[in-house]
Amino acid sequence: MAEIDTNGILETFVYGQLTVGNIILFILFLAATFVLVRLVSGFLRRTLAGKTEAKTIDITVKSVRTIIYVIGIIVACTQLKIDLSGLLVAGGVVGVAVGFASQNTLSNLVAGILLMFERPVNVGDSIVVNGTEGYVEGIGLLSTRVRTYSGLYVRIPNDSLFTSEITNMVSNVARRFDYNISIRYSDDAKKAIKAVKRVINEHPYALKNPAPSVYVDNLGAHGIELKVRIWSPSGFWWDARTELLWTIFKVLRQEDIDVPFDQLTVWFGQEDAEKLSNSLESGSDMTVEEILGKSEKSPENANSGRV
Repeated sequence: MAEIDTNGILETFVYGQLTVGNIILFILFLAATFVLVRLVSGFLRRTLAGKTEAKTIDITVKSVRTIIYVIGIIVACTQLKIDLSGLLVAGGVVGVAVGFASQNTLSNLVAGILLMFERPVNVGDSIVVNGTEGYVEGIGLLSTRVRTYSGLYVRIPNDSLFTSEITNMVSNVARRFDYNISIRYSDDAKKAIKAVKRVINEHPYALKNPAPSVYVDNLGAHGIELKVRIWSPSGFWWDARTELLWTIFKVLRQEDIDVPFDQLTVWFGQEDAEKLSNSLESGSDMTVEEILGKSEKSPENANSGRV
C-alpha cells in the first residue's frame, strides 16, 4: 500500500505563498479562540457571581471576550500571509493617544477589575472609606456606589477606593462593642457585675464565644467605673448594642444600683453662710462682696454676681 505524503499535502500551495497547512492552522487558531472565549466567559461569570452587579459582570465578560477575539483573529490571520503591520502600528498609535487622554478612566477600570478579584468589599457590606460610612449598593467597572446611613448616595472612583484604607464592618462574622458604666461608691460592684452578666446571657444576640467580660476598670472621681465588652454577630451588632445598654440600666435600677451624678459643694464657712442666709431672707440687693465685707474692686472678685 502506498504511503500518503502528509508533509507534501500540507506544503501544497493554494494561492500565492498560502499553503494547505496555513489554512489548517488558521482554522485551528480560530477554533481555539472560540473555545478559549467560552472557557474564560464561564470562569468570569462563576467567579464574579454575587460579588458585583449582573450588569457589570456582562460588561466585563463582553470586554474580555472582545479582547480575546481580536488577539485570536490577529494571530490566525498571520497564517494567511496577511500583513497586519500597518494596522498594528496604527492601532498602537491610537491606543497610546487614547491612553493619555483617559488615564483616570483606565486606572479606575483596572482598579475595578482588581477589586472584583480581591474582594475587600461586597454588595451589601457596611464600610468606612475616606470618611464615608454606609452600605455598598453596587460595584461597577469604574466606580463603587455607597449609600450612607442618612440615605445619601456617594460615588467613589475605584482607583480611590482601591488605594484607600477600607474598614469593612461585616467582613468578620462577629463584632465587639463596649460600654463604660459608672456606679456609686456606696453600691456593691460585685452585685452590679453579676446583674450585668445576667442581662447579657439572656440576650439572644450576645455571643457566648467569644465570651463577654465585665470588670471594674477604674475608680473615678464620681464613682466606680465598670467596663463591659460584648461580642455579637456582625449582622445584629447594632440591634444588640442599642437594646442591651437600656436593659442593663433598668436592671441596675431594680437592684438599687444607680448612676452617680456630678455634685459640687461650695463652702463659705459658718460666719459667711449666716451672712448670706440673712441677706437672702431680707431681700437685700447687695453683692456677695458687700455682704461679706470685701471690696468689689479686687481682681478676684470682679466677676461676682449679685444675690
